[in-house]
Amino acid sequence: MASKIKASHILVEKQGQALKIMEELKGGAKFQDLAKKYSTCPSGKRGGNLGEFGRGQMVKAFETAAFALNPGKITPEPVKTQFGYHIIKRTA
Repeated sequence: MASKIKASHILVEKQGQALKIMEELKGGAKFQDLAKKYSTCPSGKRGGNLGEFGRGQMVKAFETAAFALNPGKITPEPVKTQFGYHIIKRTA
């Protein structure tokens, strides 16, 4: 089991907005472009890139979802945390 992973995310306030972004991703839009356009997190300016992190560094729901992904995959549903709704992509 990986002790550290790399991931990117798109953070928005509303579930409906997150679902619309997921539809854009399914339609072929680039994750980085959508992160720059929609994400309310400062990481959005970097295409959503959060860099490398280990267990215990992110809120539990986010961590669980991110570590469950295979590299290159995106969460099938938005992940709700106290910050909003995340679309997470494991990058490595």
